Amino acid sequence: MTRICPKCNYIRKETDDCPEWQCPACQVAYMKAGDDKLMSRISEQRQNHTPSTTSHFNLWKYLLVAILIGGVSIQSYSSWHQKQLARRAMLENTQSNQNGQPLVVLYGTSWCGYCAAARTFFSENGIQFKDLDIEKSQEASEAYKNLGGGGVPVILIGDVRFKGFSEAHLREELAPWIHKG
Repeated sequence: MTRICPKCNYIRKETDDCPEWQCPACQVAYMKAGDDKLMSRISEQRQNHTPSTTSHFNLWKYLLVAILIGGVSIQSYSSWHQKQLARRAMLENTQSNQNGQPLVVLYGTSWCGYCAAARTFFSENGIQFKDLDIEKSQEASEAYKNLGGGGVPVILIGDVRFKGFSEAHLREELAPWIHKG
């Protein structure tokens, strides 16, 4: 089909490199110059057009955002779960025995001198306690980490946490239950 520009009257040739909708001589869009047939054909081509690399790029962006949101959600759940385990351990430790003494839990190791000193202190003063070795029990190790670990011993007296061994602090906290004599 021979095309004549309505603005400059240029006759389009087969060898012209301009897009079909544009006049090679004056660069005007035929639609602006009054060619409605061409614009309806261009509109039809756009409707039948397959997705371009831009739409594929957008798909990858959405996929990446979804992956990031999923990763953040998993990390948040993991953090929340760790806190729940720590709270559960604290609640379990608030239980007391028959004489009203709060539950005492020692998180330690077999080779730790301060852990041994804490065990001796509890035994000599009639304090009932749970002795959990964090190297021998996976459950004890996880509870220790959830309580902030970082060194041994970690001692829980009810819901009060002590890091390290201090006889003075333990005496003060357990005074009503220490056997005199």
